Amino acid sequence: MIKIKLPDGSIREYNNSITPMGVAQDISEGFARNVISAKFNGQTVETTTELTTDGDLTLFSWKDNEGKTAFRHSSAHVLAQALEQLYPGVKLSIGPAIDNGFYYDVDLGDRSISDKDFKKIEDKMLEIARGKHEFKLRSVSKEEALAKYKKQGNEYKVELIENLEDGTITFCDHDDFTDLCRGGHLPHTGLIKAVKIMSVAGAYWRGDENNKQLTRVYGTSFPKQKELKEYLALLEEAKKRDHRKLGKELQLFTFSQRVGQGLPLWLPKGAALRERLEQFLKNAQKKAGYEMVITPHIGQKELYETSGHYAKYGADSFQPVTTPNEGEEFLLKPMNCPHHCEIYNNSPWSYRDLPKRYAEFGTVYRYEQSGELHGLTRVRGFTQDDAHIFCTHDQLDDEFKKVIDLVMYVFGSLGFDNFTAQVSVRDLNNPNKYIGDVANWEKAENAIISAAEDKGLDYVIESGEAAFYGPKLDFMVKDALGRSWQLGTIQVDYNLPERFDLTYKGSDNEMHRPVMIHRAPFGSLERFIAILLEHTGGNFPLWLMPEQAIILSISDKYKKYAEKVLTLLENNDIRSIEDHRSETIGKKIREAEMNKFPFIIIIGEQEEANETITVRKHGGEDLGSLTIEEFTSLVNKEIAATLKPF
Repeated sequence: MIKIKLPDGSIREYNNSITPMGVAQDISEGFARNVISAKFNGQTVETTTELTTDGDLTLFSWKDNEGKTAFRHSSAHVLAQALEQLYPGVKLSIGPAIDNGFYYDVDLGDRSISDKDFKKIEDKMLEIARGKHEFKLRSVSKEEALAKYKKQGNEYKVELIENLEDGTITFCDHDDFTDLCRGGHLPHTGLIKAVKIMSVAGAYWRGDENNKQLTRVYGTSFPKQKELKEYLALLEEAKKRDHRKLGKELQLFTFSQRVGQGLPLWLPKGAALRERLEQFLKNAQKKAGYEMVITPHIGQKELYETSGHYAKYGADSFQPVTTPNEGEEFLLKPMNCPHHCEIYNNSPWSYRDLPKRYAEFGTVYRYEQSGELHGLTRVRGFTQDDAHIFCTHDQLDDEFKKVIDLVMYVFGSLGFDNFTAQVSVRDLNNPNKYIGDVANWEKAENAIISAAEDKGLDYVIESGEAAFYGPKLDFMVKDALGRSWQLGTIQVDYNLPERFDLTYKGSDNEMHRPVMIHRAPFGSLERFIAILLEHTGGNFPLWLMPEQAIILSISDKYKKYAEKVLTLLENNDIRSIEDHRSETIGKKIREAEMNKFPFIIIIGEQEEANETITVRKHGGEDLGSLTIEEFTSLVNKEIAATLKPF
């Protein structure tokens, strides 16, 4: 007998062996119809894999991320088969599942694929899917695998196989199609009911510019046509909310080829928005006991060699800047933390002085490939809301929880109320990715998990997502369109205090190492503003809007009263502007709506006579005639509803 344990703790017993699908059918036929992938003892398996030992089994449906991954991975196989049939002689390379879809990189020779070809590829994929072909995984020897692809003349698969160990190689078959694959598939192709080819792009083999450029075909797939339609509608809404489009329309930021790719220029309205965000966090940080510091935009290469950043990121960073002095080299600052370590090192400290909390809006520079740059979300120069806390081991738990409180305050004030926490730990199978002592890593990871549990966070543990110097708590936020973003991070670090020889004198009169907490609730201002733009569609919380009201005169006769209203509003700290152009009131209102002014104030004969204003809210709601005092009270109440004191 073998015992199979399910996630709810129940145990089912079977004679000799059973497949995951067999277990699902044993639970119920209705349940089994929704099962599309499985894990056994933490390893991805096929739903047809024979289980012959005791173990933990998890069954996934389309509702689970693992289920979606298997669905999209299987769809990539169907795409590859369709391309082979439509483009005989095509050479396949790799085809993984990605967020919301999949892609396959192929060598088409002297042929090409354009959007005119998408429909025929989709039709061929659906034709294959309707065959309900089973996905079957089988082991092959390295010799057999190499022979297959050498015969085809497929140098890409040959290169992949040459880097694999004999005994670890598997092929996946369905219909008359075979592909090199590790596994994790649907029971059969028939579950794929809706497909869409999204785009094509160029992609260098293995991401190396020295290699041949392949054609990358992007697609997505769903178990129902209705879900595909909903997804495409969501993409249309996302286009309207694209931060690059809104940033231009609202005149927040721009880019210049003369300045350089990935280096944003903040326009006056964007600079005001950014300044307001900075001041918001500075006020909260001041109450939380942080001290502001300022560090230079460059540092000696030796600084980043000491921290370990140069060894890990040097090859992908801006290259060193040399000076007339022989051997003197500087780097554009890739991180703020080494500088803050040197600030801490400026003075001797006692345990009575700790914690020290240094905060800085520090601009850093990283050389991203031009093809990876994307508006404000992927840039080469960005400003982090960085802070580093130096504390004793006994203070770590309390300090970490205080940072969680600060992150919660930031999210709540900006309308991000749908999020999960991710404890990012080491990949135990790849220790060379990390620096520092194993015991310190274990202490740091345990400290983060303990704090997350004590604060009642809904968290998951993700292996391999830690920073090279320490584990971290990342916050995964869902925006208004249901997309997930990593916003805000808190990291525990035992390694940089060691590398920079940071010390404090303990109560025992001995010297000790402080623990270092890295923390950035925004992450970077650029990326945060981009995500906030798309989340709100440009309708920021009222307290954050660069301009909260616009005053529109029906005619030039009321200009003097409009100017008086503007002065009164500014005296009441309501950020306002006056539109005194000689345009129709209807056109002015339409443009004010497009520019997302929260309040539109209309001035005419009646308003001047009664010393009132007529107020219209963004979106068309008519608030009627108000006094300046009534309007000021309304604005302050709305701000207070979202911006509570820390």
